[in-house]
Amino acid sequence: MFNVRRRELIALLGSAAAAWPLATRAQQGERTRRVGMLTNLASDDQEGQTRIAAFLQGLQELGWKGGRNVRINYRWGAGNAELYRKHAAELLALEPDVIVTNGTSTIGPVLQTTRTVPVVFVNVTDPVASGFVESLARP
Repeated sequence: MFNVRRRELIALLGSAAAAWPLATRAQQGERTRRVGMLTNLASDDQEGQTRIAAFLQGLQELGWKGGRNVRINYRWGAGNAELYRKHAAELLALEPDVIVTNGTSTIGPVLQTTRTVPVVFVNVTDPVASGFVESLARP
């Protein structure tokens, strides 16, 4: 009887040991990506909240979920050029994988702060003429 229990115990420990690496990987999951977002609106602006909601919905449809595999740090400039520069530096210090900007007024300070972190922008009329990108074919 002792041999049977001993074998069961060894089998149980053996299967647990074999499963540990799988459990560890499952707990670690995929790497969390960091997104810095700088917008030219105020944090309580209804349009800004609507844009953020649409952005989050789009991310979720692509499999990105806040707190699981993506972390977004928001900065709101509210039309203040000084805040844009300050927030651009703050976001860069957080070591994001990408920075998202909204409008011509926000992309300039971000590009002055970094040329190594990818920057995605919206609401820029002519990014080539503004000097934000070399060409539309190779932004």
